[in-house]
Amino acid sequence: MITRQRLAAGVCALLAALTAGFALPAGAVADESDGQAAPKVELVLDVSGSMRTRDIDGGTRMAAAKQAFNEVLDATPEEVQLGIRTLGANYRGNDRRTGCKDTAQLYPVGPLNRTDAKTAVATLSPTGWTPIGPALLKAADDLQGGNGTRRIVLISDGEDTCQPLDPCEVAREIAAKGVGLTIDTLGLVPDAKTRDQLSCIADATGGTYTSVQHKEQLSDRVGQLVDRAADPVVTPVATEGAADCAKAPTLKSGLYTDREEFGQQRWYRVDVNPGQELRASVSVADDRTVNPDYGVLLRAVTVHGREIVRGEAAGNGRTDVMSTGLRYPRPESDDDNAPAETVCLQVTNSFSAAPGVKTTPGLPLELTVDVVAGPDKAADVAAFGLGRGWWLLGVLVLVGFLAGLVWGWVSRWRIAVWRTN
Repeated sequence: MITRQRLAAGVCALLAALTAGFALPAGAVADESDGQAAPKVELVLDVSGSMRTRDIDGGTRMAAAKQAFNEVLDATPEEVQLGIRTLGANYRGNDRRTGCKDTAQLYPVGPLNRTDAKTAVATLSPTGWTPIGPALLKAADDLQGGNGTRRIVLISDGEDTCQPLDPCEVAREIAAKGVGLTIDTLGLVPDAKTRDQLSCIADATGGTYTSVQHKEQLSDRVGQLVDRAADPVVTPVATEGAADCAKAPTLKSGLYTDREEFGQQRWYRVDVNPGQELRASVSVADDRTVNPDYGVLLRAVTVHGREIVRGEAAGNGRTDVMSTGLRYPRPESDDDNAPAETVCLQVTNSFSAAPGVKTTPGLPLELTVDVVAGPDKAADVAAFGLGRGWWLLGVLVLVGFLAGLVWGWVSRWRIAVWRTN
């Protein structure tokens, strides 16, 4: 029995060593945060009269928000520049026009002085209207400048009372500017209309929506969003595709954002040298209500219109984003002076707007382009569906076969010894 256990342990160790030896880590990835400006976050708090309601753990919604802000201010990372803006905090009257202008910066975006920020929060008292749209426009202005992460965290307990300036349309306009600003929303004990509006605001900029019913939940979620701003990110570059390949912008490896109208085609160009491989992927988000039956198509074609390869995805029903991708390995050339090949990337979507839904601005589009050194042999790309990993599978099969032979021989030897004794 001891001999058998030792043999099994040895076989397992052999397999582990071989696997570890072949699964060597890739080269270190460069730190994307190098050279980036400090991340900026602005907390936008609803201080309208409804925040007096006592339905969060026996206290008012305003008290829960103040507690959450104090805890978040204590835990905010040093590198994050944080500001606070209010809506509905100052005007107590009934004049709608005046009430819908009631948004103010309580604490400016910049290096955080925790004592000053807490003192400012302590002065807040539920007061007036709910001008979410105007507050978002002002918050976007507060975060202008720099190339670091920018994030708005909106906390509200009701829908906007200042339409027709629709806050969802405001969020789409902010996203359409390509400023790389994300809006996350939190609803304090929200009803269906509030939930739908806050979800729409978040979806328009690639943010998140969270429904909150407890103080600890609010503190934890706001803290997570502030911490997330400090995470290293790759900032997308805004670009504008053309209606045909001849006029399309030439893209290098990187992450790009654009807007695409319903059913529209967008073209981009990428130069690929001999021996290189083009890897591209695209995601199109439906930041508003769309009809069922939709799809996204990504094609790589030559400048003469011949299709090289395509990637496509389709769906039916409710979705937030559709994505697809493609790979094109260009063979090596015997000519050392062979020119780069211009590959045209075509992005097409088949989304259609639901009745009464605005079609402008276009749908958010995110395009990833990566031009890398190609595989040693073009055939390796799809060998057994494993790329160049097929040889690892072969080694493991061989090791397993040899281990089986050894195990069988030892078992027969053990049986022979047992019969002899």
